[in-house]
Amino acid sequence: MTTSAQAKITVEQTKSPIGRPFAQRATLIGLGLNKIGRRSTLEDTPAVRGMIAKVAHLVRIVDAA
Repeated sequence: MTTSAQAKITVEQTKSPIGRPFAQRATLIGLGLNKIGRRSTLEDTPAVRGMIAKVAHLVRIVDAA
């Protein structure tokens, strides 16, 4: 079994999804976020980058290694 050295990206939720469309709430849950201050480390893929772009006003990238 080989392990790939896939790049990781850490995002932190900075704002609340209250009053936002359901799709944005669902995107936050898909990123593993649900409360302000929570962090999630994910694989750096085009799909994850797209999700981050969709809720860029609610999250910030902490680390892209």
